[in-house]
Amino acid sequence: MMILRHSPASPFVRKVKIAAEVLGLADSITLQDAETIAPEPGFLAQNALGKIPTLILEDGTTLFDSRVIVEYFDHLAGGGRVLPAAPEARFAALRLQALCDGILDAALSIVYEGRFREPPMRLQSWIDRQQGKISRALAVLEASPPALAAVPDVGQIALACALGYLDLRLAGGWRKDHPKLVAWLDQFAARVPAFAKTRPPG
Repeated sequence: MMILRHSPASPFVRKVKIAAEVLGLADSITLQDAETIAPEPGFLAQNALGKIPTLILEDGTTLFDSRVIVEYFDHLAGGGRVLPAAPEARFAALRLQALCDGILDAALSIVYEGRFREPPMRLQSWIDRQQGKISRALAVLEASPPALAAVPDVGQIALACALGYLDLRLAGGWRKDHPKLVAWLDQFAARVPAFAKTRPPG
């Protein structure tokens, strides 16, 4: 069995979990919690960065981050599944994943600013800069939401996880100005049961 070091609320972990479900690999994975704020020595031995997700293979090899793990899962499933084989489709999926991972990086920065700094120490200009990244990326996606494939590619999975995280941590404020993305996420959730199955605790 492979071991996935995880935290239930991590959107990057959720991306990996959805890919595993879509590819039929979920039963080959054991979940093991990981503390990232004060990582235990055993976890740091597995991933010197102390970040999740981290995948431990049966031979003890570790893989990280989510992009590498999803590519490994696609390889195990025969290739060309969530990472398309054709160059044009592949790089479109990777580009979408990069955009949505950027949304998540910015959202996490906002969350951490609020979680780890006392109000007098919070830097509003930094929060505004991160919010600007999210707003610009959502505007691009609202103008042209990606088509939904029969088997979702890694870009579509990343977008669903990004929107889900904005709902979880930023109170779903994105919804009122992005009706096309709201409809897109509803369709994704209806087509991909793993999205509901991997929903993090509130």
